[in-house]
Amino acid sequence: MKPLKTLTLAGVALALTAGSTQAADKVPLKIEVPRPVFIGTPKPIKGFPHLEKKGLKRGEILVPAGTKNIASGKPVTGSDDFPIIGDLEFVTDGDKDGEEGYFVELAPKTQWVQIDLEKVSEVHGVCIWHFHSQARAYHDVIVQVSDDPDFVDGVKTVYNSDHDNSSKLGVGKDLAYIETYKGKYIDAKGAKGRYVRLYSAGNSTNAMNHYIEVEIFGKQ
Repeated sequence: MKPLKTLTLAGVALALTAGSTQAADKVPLKIEVPRPVFIGTPKPIKGFPHLEKKGLKRGEILVPAGTKNIASGKPVTGSDDFPIIGDLEFVTDGDKDGEEGYFVELAPKTQWVQIDLEKVSEVHGVCIWHFHSQARAYHDVIVQVSDDPDFVDGVKTVYNSDHDNSSKLGVGKDLAYIETYKGKYIDAKGAKGRYVRLYSAGNSTNAMNHYIEVEIFGKQ
């Protein structure tokens, strides 16, 4: 029995050492944020029974060393081929300004944008700026990763705030949130895939869908 006990303790020690090494390999992620911009009179945010508390501070984000924004300048497609305002390329152009001329506006109802990372990648985080010049929340924010450009096979959902399955992609358990200039960071937990697709279904101010910028932090 003693040798078995010794082996077990050795295994535990090895596991703890491995965990410590993995933690040591992680570094803080620095996300560059735009200057705050506030336009117009804030409107009440209604219809979100699952809204996270306002003013929550984003803690330190740790990611594997070597993680960077792999979405910069990458091709973007979408469910709305003819955006009402702006161009889909705005989503990965690096501009996060909240003023007019920096966002793409898509039609009402459930719409998506899709970023082609151009090779299979390890995705550790996604940061989204929908529209931050007004305090508003977007319905049914869903983020998925896949190798399939049609998102039929091998789809990994890393965020889903659709509490009632109104977008028909499954009931989500994540909270809706209020847009700020800091963006919304989503932990993708190392999901692997070439494509990242982001859904929304209008917002608390109007029925439209917007994107200023999306950054995808990972390794290729």
